Amino acid sequence: MVQDVVRESALAGRVVLWEESARDGAQAKTLMSAEFRVRLAREHGRIFGADGPRHVVFAAGFPAVCPEEFEAVRRVAVEAEGAVSVAAVCRGSLPDVRQAVTAVRGTAHARVMVVVPASEAMARVMVHRSAHEALEAGVALVEEARGLDDAVAVDVCLADASRADHALLAAYAQAITGAGAGTVVLADTVGDQLPTEAAAMFGRVRARSGPEVVLASHLHNDLGLGLANTLEALRAGIRVVTGSWLGIAERSGMVATEQLLFLLAHRPERAARLLGDQTAPAWWSTPDLTRLPGIARMVSQETGVPLTVTTPIVGSGVGTISTGTPFVHPQLFQPFDPQAVLGIAPSTVLTQLASARVVTAVAARLGHELDREQAQRAMHWVKAQAYRQGRAVVDEGAFSGYLDGLTGAAPVTAR
Repeated sequence: MVQDVVRESALAGRVVLWEESARDGAQAKTLMSAEFRVRLAREHGRIFGADGPRHVVFAAGFPAVCPEEFEAVRRVAVEAEGAVSVAAVCRGSLPDVRQAVTAVRGTAHARVMVVVPASEAMARVMVHRSAHEALEAGVALVEEARGLDDAVAVDVCLADASRADHALLAAYAQAITGAGAGTVVLADTVGDQLPTEAAAMFGRVRARSGPEVVLASHLHNDLGLGLANTLEALRAGIRVVTGSWLGIAERSGMVATEQLLFLLAHRPERAARLLGDQTAPAWWSTPDLTRLPGIARMVSQETGVPLTVTTPIVGSGVGTISTGTPFVHPQLFQPFDPQAVLGIAPSTVLTQLASARVVTAVAARLGHELDREQAQRAMHWVKAQAYRQGRAVVDEGAFSGYLDGLTGAAPVTAR
């Protein structure tokens, strides 16, 4: 039996991120190649340096889908070994469990996650049994999995926990842990919880299941509340929390990894208030947040999921300014310094809202020095151009051409 660094981290009060973009993300109609999954797992782990396996569980895929998926999971387990803890996900059947163990065995920090229905409705649909019978079978599966290879950690995801009986969840969280499980994941599979409901579920189950049980969250975003619900789980003492890069997952997705990680790492004093009274910091090593934008761009390019102007933390609008007062006093109009925290250089964009100061600054960047009258004329041209083209952002190439005619001189380039 080897050390379960994820369980150890959670019991020590550290936060562990369970990453689902490669696995649950597939249900958002995306497909990551095996090569990209390896690259993403490595990059995600580098946020935490040598402590990557202690802070990141990378759900590499669902081996039972097809041979190609099995091979992709195996490649991540082998090639991202040491960067993160790699998990294979499977249904609650012995053949699937055996296959999942085979996909990751022999590698450091290997894990399998077995999905077991927890509510009556989900149990009847998934396994044609009662919730009690399905959960009892889950206990047996953990014992079987541990018997197959005690170097592979076993986690159990209780599907549809949000509609299950809290006392039943707590009793079987205890039993599953007693059978050898590292973590027990409570899933809001349909994304229907309100924050107060999430807080009640995690608070009650944690209080009733005892200190040896490590609970985790897996919360979908169908009502747009996945992040708020995850924060409630953390407030209730949960330290293993699921996210997905860009929020990609089934239907409307789930908590966006970049948002969750940023919120928990950017302002440690605020995170400490959220996490409650604990002597330990949230991390073994401080996360490198400057890696977030690059990873988000990677995932966007691989999956086709766009980074929009309004995407929080990593979107194309972060660090951009287009109006007067924010241009003069940017610190008053942003919750953090994008360059200092994320490495995103500030940029000034020409739109119909541009002030004379904004236009003058962009002109200077393009090599033109404008006097007051020229700045006014250029500002009016920019505004008119935006309405002529029916789009807010004015192309700087077109603006440069206009400036050549306005100033009657070629732009001055810096030496």
